[in-house]
Amino acid sequence: MATPPLTGKLEFDIEMDATPEQFYHLFAHNPHHVHHTSSEKVHSCDLHEGEFGKSGSIICWKYVHEGKTKTAKHVLEFDHDNKVIIFNLLEGDLLEEYKSFVVTVQTLSKKNGKGSIAHWIVEYEMLHEGVGHPESMRQFFIELTTDMGAHLVKDE
Repeated sequence: MATPPLTGKLEFDIEMDATPEQFYHLFAHNPHHVHHTSSEKVHSCDLHEGEFGKSGSIICWKYVHEGKTKTAKHVLEFDHDNKVIIFNLLEGDLLEEYKSFVVTVQTLSKKNGKGSIAHWIVEYEMLHEGVGHPESMRQFFIELTTDMGAHLVKDE
């Protein structure tokens, strides 16, 4: 019997009314303000090395997932021209189940010109066969994106 692959990839889009520039700027240059947009999900984002918005910077999130406070320390890569951020997990609770966990988000314009689409890619390698695919993290990112997008346009 073949062993199921331990690697996986989730890919999904979330539409929002915020512009690509608004969403990308918040996540890339001001992630320490994300908790203002979704305080039930994100408690803080601290800079450990480098500068916000610069590739190679290291940040640490404190967030709530499945009712528990957790942490995630990432090294970041940016493609500012294409509004892409890559979060490569270095430390944190997810490493109890996953050998690697990389999250990429690209913010794109909607075809009709109003609002944007956050295109998420979650690539991971499970530590063993007993670990499930991170479907609850997909839901976390969907809800976080929705909260962020709503916050960014609430005063317009």
